[in-house]
Amino acid sequence: MAVMDEQRAPSHWWRHGPLWRGAPDDDGAEPQHARRLPWRSTVLLTAFVLIGTNFAAQDQPHRVPLDPYARVLLLVASVLLLWRHRYPVAVAFGTATATLGYLAAGYPYGPVLLTVAVSCFSAVVAGHRRAAWASVGLLWTGHALVTLWLYRWLPPPGDKSAGLTQETVIATWVLAIVALSELGRVRREQWARERADRAQAARRRADEERLRIARELHDVLAHSISVINVQAGMGLALLDSDPEQARAALTTIKAASKEALGEVRQVLDTLRTSGAAPRAPAPGLDRLPELVEQAAAAGLTVRIEGAPPRLPPGADLAAFRIVQEALTNVVRHSGSRHARVTFAQDGDALRLRIDDDGPATGADAGGSGNGLAGMRERAAALGGTIEAGPRPDGGFRVLAVLPSHTREDQ
Repeated sequence: MAVMDEQRAPSHWWRHGPLWRGAPDDDGAEPQHARRLPWRSTVLLTAFVLIGTNFAAQDQPHRVPLDPYARVLLLVASVLLLWRHRYPVAVAFGTATATLGYLAAGYPYGPVLLTVAVSCFSAVVAGHRRAAWASVGLLWTGHALVTLWLYRWLPPPGDKSAGLTQETVIATWVLAIVALSELGRVRREQWARERADRAQAARRRADEERLRIARELHDVLAHSISVINVQAGMGLALLDSDPEQARAALTTIKAASKEALGEVRQVLDTLRTSGAAPRAPAPGLDRLPELVEQAAAAGLTVRIEGAPPRLPPGADLAAFRIVQEALTNVVRHSGSRHARVTFAQDGDALRLRIDDDGPATGADAGGSGNGLAGMRERAAALGGTIEAGPRPDGGFRVLAVLPSHTREDQ
């Protein structure tokens, strides 16, 4: 029996489809089992039923001998199983009706009941529980009527009434078939839920990775392009009056663009080589002097207060990107040309504060929503927090609290 792909809907999907067919998949195509007929299993079952019934008839001389009509009924009950996945309800009632006709005609008992068991199992697993129960109930009720009441008028001649004990045994077998079918349905639904959970976890990991890469690209490009924009404006303004200063601005643009290309290439390499380590180490607070120089090239003076601590790799990268984004926002959105970066230890947490004196040069004084959202996502991923907003005395402040130790370090 075919199983659903990991990214398909849970096991309840077939219950919303037409009564006589398996429901289509989420993409609109027919399910896998609806496109392929179970030829091999049906041929084996048909051979087993025909051959087994011939052997069983030898020990039942009091029953009606097998004739062409009996073999037609056996073939009908068996061949119907070819469509047990496409039309589970119709096949369940069809096999039950053919089998009941076979038994009512007085032909020998045998493995023909196996066809009813298989069709019932398929219908229950496909979600058509009531139809499956109704089909086996129809077979048992009809058989009980034949063996307890109608046997006087039906072949074989001289047949006797069956006892309640025999019918109880048959009812027990019917209940066993239904119980096994229900067990198969429960197991299939459990497997489908597990597959859906695994698919959801994989999608969640992919979404988290996309967000991480988006944050990296935003931080790299926003900072570098801001520096390039400031320097380009300065170069254009000084091109005629101070060519040397304009040349210095172009040199800064070249260095900033080269660094941005290198970091973007590093991020993209992690996409091209899944599972491989990046070719260059992730930036951290050891590159803070470079960040100060780039800010100075953009006309922003940065004062560092306190010594940057040694942090775990994840926290080190997050702290660097937070400082980078905060300084980028000062360059782009603040009229201040001075900023302060303060490091302070608070127990097992690092308090990282970036201040500028303002005033804001636009409505988005603290920067774009994406930059601040990226800061908060980085801090939250480590179990830290971010507070950003205007200061009471003017200017803008970003305060990050990050854990300075991982669980493995403690």
